[in-house]
Amino acid sequence: MIRHARVLPVLVLAPLLLTACGSEKAGDSGPSASAAGPAAAPGTREVASRARAMGVAPELVYVTEAPGFTLAQQSVGVLGDDGFSATWVDGETNALLRLAVDRGTITADTCPEQPVGDMSGEHTTCERDGDAWYRTGAGRHEYALSEEGHVVRVSAEKDAVPRDVLHAAALAAHRPDDAETDRLPPSADPAPASPVERGDLPRYGDGAPDNHVDVGG
Repeated sequence: MIRHARVLPVLVLAPLLLTACGSEKAGDSGPSASAAGPAAAPGTREVASRARAMGVAPELVYVTEAPGFTLAQQSVGVLGDDGFSATWVDGETNALLRLAVDRGTITADTCPEQPVGDMSGEHTTCERDGDAWYRTGAGRHEYALSEEGHVVRVSAEKDAVPRDVLHAAALAAHRPDDAETDRLPPSADPAPASPVERGDLPRYGDGAPDNHVDVGG
């Protein structure tokens, strides 16, 4: 089944993603924790609450980075039931780099059956590359990393983004850490603890508004 992303009207996670993009330099430390082993839980309770408010499972929120690419805030969306999707844009070439995280697995048997991107019915080729699968199909290529119960995918048009850039972005994909979360802007003001008092509601009777009109009015 093809999983489509639903673009969010209010991008409450966009500041987090923008912060994450600038927090590390590509190639500084090699593969991220998500590629080398089990990923850490999202940074704070606030990230979890924001993710749930959008319909995204907190454990499926990932960020990545690639030289020259910046997050397209309007692209942040829900993938499928509770997955996560976001797109980065190259400022010079306008090439697109898509990060998608959804529940499921990918193996040597199932890899050819899963389309690259949203193109169904296209032939998919799979090549093992370290801990990831390098996949091509329908003019696109993708790196897919299998995690615990979900798959992290980074894809792009084959002619627009080189394979090495795609590979580096896939290895850089990780869940937001505490430092990234701490730099989030304050959340929205909480709702008032008690109802706002209305001046036209009498303190007796059934509480209907007082529409009395004075003499001459």
